[in-house]
Amino acid sequence: MITRSKLVEQLRDYQIRSQHKCTALTVFSPKPLLSTWTDITVATLWALIFIVLLVSSYVTLSMTHYGISFVMLCLAIILPIRLKISRKSLARKRDRRFLLPLSM
Repeated sequence: MITRSKLVEQLRDYQIRSQHKCTALTVFSPKPLLSTWTDITVATLWALIFIVLLVSSYVTLSMTHYGISFVMLCLAIILPIRLKISRKSLARKRDRRFLLPLSM
């Protein structure tokens, strides 16, 4: 059932998403929306860590340290997946907060 509060929440989310220009950083954000400058800096930090892991994986691969390169590549793959999981769990918590209790 669509309630008025859900519609208002969806409209507010849409307006917040349309205001920010750094949509590429949402992949590296632990929060579903980049609403503050702190969220943007945290997402930038995670993006830099991802780039460092990829570059160091390439460097260790070129020095024929295959095991270390494989571990760094796995960490670089796991990082965005873990951030996506945390975004989904925060979104679920936010949606649960707006649900009415059973007694109402």
